Amino acid sequence: MRAAAPQLAARKGSVVNVSSVNGLRSFPGVLAYASAKSALDQLTRCAALELAPLGVRVNAVNPGVTVTNLHRRSGMDEAQYAAFLERSKTTHPLGRPGQPADVAEMILFLASDRAGWMTGETIPIDGGRHLTCAR
Repeated sequence: MRAAAPQLAARKGSVVNVSSVNGLRSFPGVLAYASAKSALDQLTRCAALELAPLGVRVNAVNPGVTVTNLHRRSGMDEAQYAAFLERSKTTHPLGRPGQPADVAEMILFLASDRAGWMTGETIPIDGGRHLTCAR
């Protein structure tokens, strides 16, 4: 962001970081990931303050479980991944894991002029997962 600041300022651009519900809530077994996402959320807020005088907005999205290759790449085989997605139907109040388009729509909104009065926000896009206790 610091390196891009002059170009962002010239265009009155915006930054949208991709964080996670793990940045907002504590869950067992993901200590390093959750710590990194929490740090990204704080970076988003601090950068929003630093870049606001330049007319640059900085926000973040915090997705819940989203159907991507992230979990497969973490070592889950297909059966484990299928079970994980099935369980996500009970851990997310809206009853399903997210789709990439769910997250992409929020990113597009935050990057657009329609969100021109928003900066420093970390927006859960997680089917309500951030509202629940870890389980």
